[in-house]
Amino acid sequence: MKPVKMYTTQVCPYCVRAKALLAQRGVAQIEEIRVDLDPAQRVHMMAITGQRTVPQIYIGDTHVGGCDDLVALDRAGGLMPLLQT
Repeated sequence: MKPVKMYTTQVCPYCVRAKALLAQRGVAQIEEIRVDLDPAQRVHMMAITGQRTVPQIYIGDTHVGGCDDLVALDRAGGLMPLLQT
């Protein structure tokens, strides 16, 4: 399975939802980068994604987007193929 990286904050319900969906699809480990604890990471996240909101999700080198994007990808049948190595 490809590595998953997610930019998050502690009190983000969308982050919780995205993590739950990924767990349901067999993702056992997520590299979580807490932008609320490290402002430099938020600046980095905004620079590489062009987005200000969390979560911002990467599967391998692919920027999936936020929670709604992840859910849409799953519903379209694209999440599992993307997760496969």
